Amino acid sequence: MVDREETGPDETPATALPAVPMVRAHRPAISATAAITSTHIRIWLAVVVGAIAVGTTGYMVLQPGWRLLDALYMTVITLTTVGFREVQPLGDAGRVWTMILSLAGVGLIFGSVGIVAEYLVVEATSGRREAKRMADAVNKLSGHYILCGFGRVGQTVARELVHAGLKVVVIDVLSDSLGRARREGFLEVEGDATEEATLRAAGIERAKGLITTIDSDAHNVYVILSARSLNPNLFVVARANTADSEGRLMQAGASRVVSPYTMAGHRLAELATRPRVVDFIDAALSHGELAFSMEEVEVVAGSTLDGASVASLRDTGVFVLAVVTGEKSYEANPPADRILRAGETLVVSGSVPRLKELRGTDTQV
Repeated sequence: MVDREETGPDETPATALPAVPMVRAHRPAISATAAITSTHIRIWLAVVVGAIAVGTTGYMVLQPGWRLLDALYMTVITLTTVGFREVQPLGDAGRVWTMILSLAGVGLIFGSVGIVAEYLVVEATSGRREAKRMADAVNKLSGHYILCGFGRVGQTVARELVHAGLKVVVIDVLSDSLGRARREGFLEVEGDATEEATLRAAGIERAKGLITTIDSDAHNVYVILSARSLNPNLFVVARANTADSEGRLMQAGASRVVSPYTMAGHRLAELATRPRVVDFIDAALSHGELAFSMEEVEVVAGSTLDGASVASLRDTGVFVLAVVTGEKSYEANPPADRILRAGETLVVSGSVPRLKELRGTDTQV
C-alpha cells in the first residue's frame, strides 16, 4: 500500500482520483552496493582457501616425505609472511615455491585491506548507520506522536507538534518525503503505515497519539485499524478527504476526524463574519511569544487540581472557560464554587508562564 500524501503545488480532491491498487511497498533488505561487497567477501574467502590448498599440495609434491601437517604449516606461515623457520630443509624447487607463495601472500594481505576498506565505506555510505541511529532514537521515545504522511498537510502538523514541545516520528514510503522530514530534524521510519511492523518500528505501543494525513481515505482506515490493534488507548486523528468518509474513519477507531476542505470552508465563513474572534483564538492557540494562551489540562487524581475550585484557580490567574465531563460534553463558564474532580479535563486561559507552571505541577502529590 502506497502512502500518497499530496506534495505538489496543485491538489486534486480524492474523489477525482482513480482507484489506487493496494501495493505493498517495502525497503529492500540489502542495497546493491552491499550485495556486491558480500560477493567480494565470498570470492576473497574462496581465494584464500584455494591458495592454502594449492600451497600445501605443492609442498607435498615438491618435497617428498613431508607430512600433510608440515606442508600446511609451511604454507600458512609463508602466505601470512610470518617467516618462522622451515620445518624441513628445502630444495631448490621448494625454495622457488616458497617465493611464489610469499608473493601470493602479499597480494592476499593487500586484498584483505581492500575488502575491509570497501566494507567500511559501504557501511558508512549505505545509510545503515544512520538507520540504526534513527531506530535507537525512536526506541527511546515514549508519549510521542506518530505522523503518517509527510506532504503539505503533514508538514504543517509536524511543525505545530514540535512547536508545542512534543516528539514526532514520521512514517512515509516516499523517499522525497522522508528526505524533507530528515532535513527538518524529524525522526522518520520508512515503510507502509498499515503494516504492524512499520508501526512497531515507530514505537506505536509507547506512543500517545497518531495522526494520519494520507490523501486516501481507504489507506487511512487501514492505518487506524492497524494502530488500534497494537495500542487500543491511542488517540487517533485522521484526515477525511470526502464528507461521506468521516463516518467510516470513526467506525475504524479514529478519535477525531478532520476534513481540510470542510475546515477551510468553515474558516473562510468565520473570518468573514467574526474575524476578531478568530484572530483572538488563533493568537491564543499559537506558539509565538504571546502573553496569554489557551490550554487543556487533565485533572489527575491526587494532583493539586483534584478538589480545587474554579475560584481558587481564578485567584492564581487561571480562568476556567469550560469543564469537559465526557466525550464532547462541555460545561461552559462553570460557577466559582464548582469543585473540580479527577478525570475531568479543563479548558483554561491565562498567562503563558502560569499555564506552563500549572501543567508542570499537575501531578500526583
